[in-house]
Amino acid sequence: MNSELNRMTIAEARDGLARRDFSALELTRACLDQIKLVDPKINAFITVCAREALEQAAAADRQIAAGDASALSGIPLAIKDIYATRGVRTTCASKMLENFVPPFDATVIGKLRAAGAVFIGKANMDEFAMGSSTENSAFGATRNPHNMERVPGGSSGGSAAAVAADECLGALGTDTGGSIRLPAAFCGVAGIKPTYSRVSRYGVIAYASSLDQVGPFAKTVRDAAILLGALAGHDPHDSTCSARPVPDYEAALNGDLRGMRIGVPKEYFVAGIDPEVERAVRDALATYERLGARTVEISLPHTEFATAAYYIVATAEASANLSRYDGIRYGLRVTADNTGELYNRTRAAGFGAEVKRRIMLGTFVLSAGYYDAYYLKGQKVRTLIRRDFERAFEQCDVIATPVAPTTAFKIGEKMADPLQMYLSDIFTISVNLAGLPGLSLPCGFDREGLPIGLQLIGAPFAEETILRAGDAFERAGVVKRRAAIL
Repeated sequence: MNSELNRMTIAEARDGLARRDFSALELTRACLDQIKLVDPKINAFITVCAREALEQAAAADRQIAAGDASALSGIPLAIKDIYATRGVRTTCASKMLENFVPPFDATVIGKLRAAGAVFIGKANMDEFAMGSSTENSAFGATRNPHNMERVPGGSSGGSAAAVAADECLGALGTDTGGSIRLPAAFCGVAGIKPTYSRVSRYGVIAYASSLDQVGPFAKTVRDAAILLGALAGHDPHDSTCSARPVPDYEAALNGDLRGMRIGVPKEYFVAGIDPEVERAVRDALATYERLGARTVEISLPHTEFATAAYYIVATAEASANLSRYDGIRYGLRVTADNTGELYNRTRAAGFGAEVKRRIMLGTFVLSAGYYDAYYLKGQKVRTLIRRDFERAFEQCDVIATPVAPTTAFKIGEKMADPLQMYLSDIFTISVNLAGLPGLSLPCGFDREGLPIGLQLIGAPFAEETILRAGDAFERAGVVKRRAAIL
């Protein structure tokens, strides 16, 4: 039985641990054994925390024996290597931070420690979360467990791949323009980006501060709800974090969709979308109608400008955020004769090509003479996109779209054409610009067996609604989870 423990969902493992069917140590060892077996091929982890994980598992067993367990006691999780984790190397998949060991925990890491979760390792990612494929890592690309020649999506590809390959039971990612939802779709798992401000960003290495959001990956929507409940809530260390009470997300999963209105934006079914992706999403909408929901056509007319607005706003914020990596305060330092040369040499050696590209673009749009023409205009378009969603939610409760126009593409296929890579996020970017919650869950497979993702978008702080809709679709059983081909 122990060899199969890593294949369990969080809900199953929680119940099994409570019944004492197995221990947290046994569960953790099963995940570590799976990592040892498959991760040399997948490269989902930058750092495996075996010793720390076993110590945390032993502590969780004591917590469970004392009757003081939480829903996550003893549950092995992967942590995207963008979270400050006390005493554990935190690299952001960059040479700039290759040997950085934080002296403190990010707020959500502290919450998970208090809940008794087990940190199995730090997951691979695109450097500084800049990418859609997890190919922009200083530690090598991550591969999709469903097809080793395909990308897992990005930037949180290591986290998604680790869940899909049963190397852990859940994982943390971050989402700036689709970096949870795209990997979840490509790897056939569930992933949720909450409303901006729902979860603290304190201790999360910043890419674009007005867009970044913390969220979980899991094998099921129910598991995602359990994880989100542990992560969400006010944090005095983060001035942007909401003080709204956190609802019981798992309790909201009642399977009842009667009367729910599902908006279908015509702008998301356009020329260029893979016919198999459109078919799977249309089939999912038909399933929702059978479950008692009603679909209504809506319009999000400024969708076509979302990608351009995003890459202005996000790169401008990245330029500002990454200016702190100067070779003086922390991180990589390259020897030089003067301060200017120190900056130049350190950044040339520490940053990868994609990070340099985005810093250059962001610096340009913020420069004198171009601020009004680009950055200010991008922010105005962002407001128009948010208003589109506000009007749409007057007609519907949830918006359903594809996560991406295609399934996972081949490794190396888009590296030479950054614009094509950026368009991978065309269906997810608007959600970040508007600060809304978005859930990705599997809704089918293409003819090559690659997963297809359905995106459910909610109004601000309507995580309960999209989780309920996603869980009901899973309960319908029309899409069976497929084991990764390793």
